[in-house]
Amino acid sequence: MARADTHDDTGAAPSAPTAKLTLLTLTAMVVGSMVGAGVFSLPRRFAQETGVAGALIAWTVAGLGMLMLAFVFQALAVRRPDLDAGVYAYAKAGFGEYLGFFSAFGYWASACVGNVTYWVLIMSTIGAIAPALGDGDTALAIILSSAGLWGFFLLIRRGVKEATAINRIVTVAKLVPIIVFVILALFCLDPSVFADNFAGEDYAGSLFNQVRGTMLATVFVFLGVEGASVYSRHAKRREDVGRATLLGFLSVFAIFASVTIVSYGILPMNEIAELRQPSMAGVLEAAVGTWGKTFVSVGLIISVLGAYLAWSLMAAEVLFVAAKDEDMPRFLGRSSGDDVPVPALLMTTALSQVVLIVTAFSDDAFGFALDLTSSLSLIPFLLAAAFAVKIALRPQQERVVGRGTRAELVFAVLATVYTVFLLFAAGLKFVLVSFIIYAPATFLFVKARREQNRRLFSPKEALICAVSVAGAVVGIVALAAGWIEL
Repeated sequence: MARADTHDDTGAAPSAPTAKLTLLTLTAMVVGSMVGAGVFSLPRRFAQETGVAGALIAWTVAGLGMLMLAFVFQALAVRRPDLDAGVYAYAKAGFGEYLGFFSAFGYWASACVGNVTYWVLIMSTIGAIAPALGDGDTALAIILSSAGLWGFFLLIRRGVKEATAINRIVTVAKLVPIIVFVILALFCLDPSVFADNFAGEDYAGSLFNQVRGTMLATVFVFLGVEGASVYSRHAKRREDVGRATLLGFLSVFAIFASVTIVSYGILPMNEIAELRQPSMAGVLEAAVGTWGKTFVSVGLIISVLGAYLAWSLMAAEVLFVAAKDEDMPRFLGRSSGDDVPVPALLMTTALSQVVLIVTAFSDDAFGFALDLTSSLSLIPFLLAAAFAVKIALRPQQERVVGRGTRAELVFAVLATVYTVFLLFAAGLKFVLVSFIIYAPATFLFVKARREQNRRLFSPKEALICAVSVAGAVVGIVALAAGWIEL
């Protein structure tokens, strides 16, 4: 839906018509945001928690759960075509402005933290030949990563059309080394090693604990399945949003699972667990020699830069649409003549910079940022799934287009149950750290309400605010006392 070529009440300059994206480009946005840093870290992440049996179960659970979420986003795009910026808009329509704001902020924050994992992994990859970069958490690595952050900010400022065109090219390029990895690993797979890894090492614990331990890793690699719905205002045809969501998910699910499973046939589980990130490079090096490590490392850099581009666009888009709906301060609703939400993009880059510095104090910068990204995304996902349940149960009260089916209700319920399980799998540590990030965001909500001369909180909103602040206080105390560690 194009914005009128007039000045708005923020004082922004006239905006250009909204860029319109095809099904192919929207699908590339989904694939581009899903295939990033996570896939290259999968062998080590899984080997630290589980063997082959647990991995197969984990991928089955995660695949079905995320497929349910993909169906949810497809159904919501069709049933409520009036809602833009998917995750945020669905939470607001279903549960009110304050939870909608929380969903927008949480999704945006998870994208910013996720962007940091990309730069940490790039520096860790180069660190294999340049020790000064370490595992991506040294002073030099942070300086170079910061330069990358702001360099991409300047690139995206040039315009949405240019950025999405680059993303489409990079999406194709980065899939090649991943597919080659799977094929080569299959040819080099040792059945005896694979069999030894089937039940998992003793350190992995029970099968249930093994599966639970991998859940946040699967959430991280599937983040982006909602990418087309986030960018829905740019779609040429509304139905392409749902189609791109399903096409993107199905395109990468088999690849993710394959990368994990074939690795168990190359090295013993405990050796994979000790590989430096990107662990996919170490696995291929063991299979075919040094050139395999170099091949994967080059592919990783291309992949990560493409994913970073996609996530920066989506993160800024959420802030922009929330500001247009008066749920964020007005300055975030301004855009350039090239349809780029520059203030939102600037705030996105700034938070990523802060998180990048914080990761230097973590024992495992990449792992911490990855798990925090997953945890922050769970509340927005849960609210979107719950809204789909409301629509299926009470279509006449939710301004639904068309007639829903019983299958849509089943998918929505299963997606809700899955996200609740993920919150349990995340554990108390990341829930508390998420509250520390969520609670201060209320200042943005207060500022937006004051700009509109509206009451700050309803009784329900005040209760939610109190819970988030209490959670943040508990989290800060737990960190200070050493009960939880970054």
